[in-house]
Amino acid sequence: MPRTSPDVRTDTGADISARRPAPPAWLVVAVACAGQFLVVLDVSVVNVALPSMRTDLGMSAGGLQWVVNAYSIAFAGFMLLGGRAGDLFGRKRMFLVGLGLFTLASLAGGIAQDDWQLLAARAVQGLGAAVLAPSTLTILTSAVPEGAARARAIATWTAVGAGGGAAGGLVGGVLTEGLNWRWVLLINVPLGAVVLAAAARWIRESKAGGERRLDLPGAVLVTAGTALLAYGIVQTEAEGWGAPSTLVPLGVALALIAAFLLVEARTRLPLMPLGLFRVRSVAAANAAMFVCGMGSFAMWFFMTLYAQNVLGYTPIEAGLALVPSSLAVVAGSKIAPRLMPRFGARNVAVAGVLVTAAGFAWQSTMTADGTYVLTIMLPGIVMMAGAGFAMTPLASLATSGAAPGDAGLVSGLINTSRTLGGALGLAILSTVATSRSAGSADPSALARGYAGAFLWGAGILVVAVVVLLGFMPRERAVAE
Repeated sequence: MPRTSPDVRTDTGADISARRPAPPAWLVVAVACAGQFLVVLDVSVVNVALPSMRTDLGMSAGGLQWVVNAYSIAFAGFMLLGGRAGDLFGRKRMFLVGLGLFTLASLAGGIAQDDWQLLAARAVQGLGAAVLAPSTLTILTSAVPEGAARARAIATWTAVGAGGGAAGGLVGGVLTEGLNWRWVLLINVPLGAVVLAAAARWIRESKAGGERRLDLPGAVLVTAGTALLAYGIVQTEAEGWGAPSTLVPLGVALALIAAFLLVEARTRLPLMPLGLFRVRSVAAANAAMFVCGMGSFAMWFFMTLYAQNVLGYTPIEAGLALVPSSLAVVAGSKIAPRLMPRFGARNVAVAGVLVTAAGFAWQSTMTADGTYVLTIMLPGIVMMAGAGFAMTPLASLATSGAAPGDAGLVSGLINTSRTLGGALGLAILSTVATSRSAGSADPSALARGYAGAFLWGAGILVVAVVVLLGFMPRERAVAE
């Protein structure tokens, strides 16, 4: 009879640890959310430090773009692999491995002396984040029983993740102006060490039962396919949609993903069981998350550019200007679980997306002589409060509709959908903004471009509402 570690919880629900009492659930939630915060923060924290990086390391404009893209592509490309590895080899183990890799890569990036060293460190950071991120949600859902308590925990996870994205501009501005650009990466080292110690002490191991065998052909195909897809999407910003440097990677990516689906249909122990998408709540939640990411991910990007390039804010002022929006997304995420038992998760998600779309439509009225209250603060609050309302029920629906053994995979799917949707949306909306401004750097032209991007974002979010109403089952069907 095979032995099992005395500190491992399997997905059958039977706790086989008798050596020490389980830590309080809130402590596990706090540690998991801290890991998620670091992952999301690093997507946006480097933006305001890019000019300083270019001056210090002598980087080209193209190389500067890859400081952001190297992280995003590795993050999206390895997400499914990271989620499945957590299911098979242990969520706590993958949390520690991912966070350790992320922390070491942050140190390497912070002390980089050449541009290639910085880009390599950012890619390894993205790999560590892809291993870490799926485990954060799975650890949380394993520690908190399904029901109202889990909905509140997921709301906290959503709020912390959104807050990390929102805080990136402010944190990056403070560190860059107060110290130097290296600290936007080096700050992860002490924070990562603290979270590592807390995770090693308080998180308990859990994994799916059954044979521990990773589908390597599937892993290679899906990782290469999603990475090339993200790369092709990123290329559209600089080269356009019709350029060979865009079409070739996109075409190869689609071929690799098709090959991955063929392999998964035939292998005995697939990386991603295709039957998972027969669970309507999982399929619909990921489709809605992808479309929501397309519409809303670019909000921080364009708001920061509008504040600095049009209204003349400094990086720190731009970060401070978005603080009310950050508080709004936290409030929306925390209020949503209180409404879900009464109105249903699907209805709350629909309401949240509609509110977000209304905020985007309001933001599309921005002008070059706009005021802070009417063109940044109030529409930003509406947009992000709605986003908080929507993300919590979507994550809850997706995770509650899947088998416990697929929890890490479902978490990886949610993060992948949001990341790839955001990358595609940013490329589309950047094209819209450039077209509307006709390439001019005049504040009035830039304001027109950003306004057009927000209007398109509102339209994309309406499509997400259609997806939810047309495909997301009601809660009774999810439970069955």
